[in-house]
Amino acid sequence: MTPPKVSDIGTPAEASEAPPAVSVCLETLKNRPDFLRTAQGRRQGTGSFLVQARAREDGAAVVRIGFTASKKIGNAVARNRAKRRLRALAREILPSHARAGWDYVIVAKPEATISRVFADMRADLISALVSVHRGRS
Repeated sequence: MTPPKVSDIGTPAEASEAPPAVSVCLETLKNRPDFLRTAQGRRQGTGSFLVQARAREDGAAVVRIGFTASKKIGNAVARNRAKRRLRALAREILPSHARAGWDYVIVAKPEATISRVFADMRADLISALVSVHRGRS
């Protein structure tokens, strides 16, 4: 059997054009101290999840986002599904509603994050962000 022609496979650039996990204007929180500092900031609970937010003092204009799903959510499959839904929600809502220079952590709630209708989750995140930023400049 002969290998396929190069033109049939496609170029490697096509594979790398997939959209990033969150967005171009958003960075992902990866270090525990960042999550802990954000947990000390403002909080707003919703029916689907908890939003934690804080303004950073570093002067960077980038928005950073983190996701948390504890073992209360369920097994690894359930936790990953909850985080996938939260990432999709953040990718859709945060570019237009988040503030530059802020860190956000979205914490999944047992049962609710996986089973809630996605349109309701959108409304929850928008109202949570408005509430977190209320009275702030």
